[in-house]
Amino acid sequence: MRIPATLVRGGTSKCWLFNSQDVPASRDLIEAILIDTFNAADPRQIDGVGGATSTTSKAAVVSAATAEDVDVDYLFAQVGIGDSRVEWGSNCGNCATAIALYAVSHGFVEPTPGTTLVRMRNLNTGTRLEADVATPGGKLPAFGNARVPGTLATGVPVTLAFLDAAGATTGSALPTRHAREELAVEGQHFLVSMIDAGAPMVLVDAGSLGLTGTEGLAELSALVPLLTTIRNAAAVRMGLRTAGSPVDHAVPKVGIVGPPKDFVTTGGQHISGSSYDVSVRTLSMHTPHPAIGLTSAVGIATAALTPGTVVNTAMVRGGSRQAADGVTHLRIGTAAGVIGTASTVDPFGGTMRIGLERAARIISESIIFSREAATARTSA
Repeated sequence: MRIPATLVRGGTSKCWLFNSQDVPASRDLIEAILIDTFNAADPRQIDGVGGATSTTSKAAVVSAATAEDVDVDYLFAQVGIGDSRVEWGSNCGNCATAIALYAVSHGFVEPTPGTTLVRMRNLNTGTRLEADVATPGGKLPAFGNARVPGTLATGVPVTLAFLDAAGATTGSALPTRHAREELAVEGQHFLVSMIDAGAPMVLVDAGSLGLTGTEGLAELSALVPLLTTIRNAAAVRMGLRTAGSPVDHAVPKVGIVGPPKDFVTTGGQHISGSSYDVSVRTLSMHTPHPAIGLTSAVGIATAALTPGTVVNTAMVRGGSRQAADGVTHLRIGTAAGVIGTASTVDPFGGTMRIGLERAARIISESIIFSREAATARTSA
């Protein structure tokens, strides 16, 4: 069966996007199609459209929203690599950036001169997002000059904002009701903060690991087994799964947090500790993230505003910087460079808005051949 699909780079991820009208309504059938077309069972994904890395083995199904204040709904899928399954428990800000372009290019939203607002809802978590997409002259450009840390590629400028992202999965920004606590893992104790904002996260104080938080990707790779064990223990503590139940490798996100120090990026750029507020290194599934996932950046920004968290206490100058316009800016030092967030609280409605500057580009409009989709249609 032939399935129309669009490949879009959003930030530092690549996402295959499907119109909901072109795939079955059943999530089980969608999962079977993704496992087949990505060749998820093969660690190289050689016989499929997957990129064989956690940042390029992603997909989303996009549909016109039924709510009046939302333009598109999307269901995000993290497709397995060497693992015949799909994890549905999370969201991806980079893919949301890609979906914003897709919504304009595929007629879900009519472009307007200057910028076009796209209002989105993630069906996995209920998180609401807004994106301002650059549409000069009321047209979506094929290319752009915007760039983000973690890639040399340029793309169309997109400002992505998460709205009231705290507690979307667990019901609380602090699922355990503690800003900071010790987590016991295999006879060791680690100082952590467990946050639910953007996506559930467990953030480990770098000092309790004997680290600085500015380690390179090679050093972080050696810590993947330990960080995975910490993630699994935190998932139980946060109520995301019960002990003994199947492990989810997508959530909670896991990261190491430390105070700002000088370091050299993966691209060879020297970063001064005075140029950012907090050091963060995160995992994406089983590997170090080359920069940081946007949902993780939202969690870091939320933790920065929460007294007592490992992020808040690691920051210099007593916390993030408050601008005169009421926007709190946070500069996050990642292995790829510094990524900024801007947090605003509506004084009347109480809405929290966390914005990030991104870039995206549509790479391909394609037809994917699916054996599973053909089987599903024949069965129907």
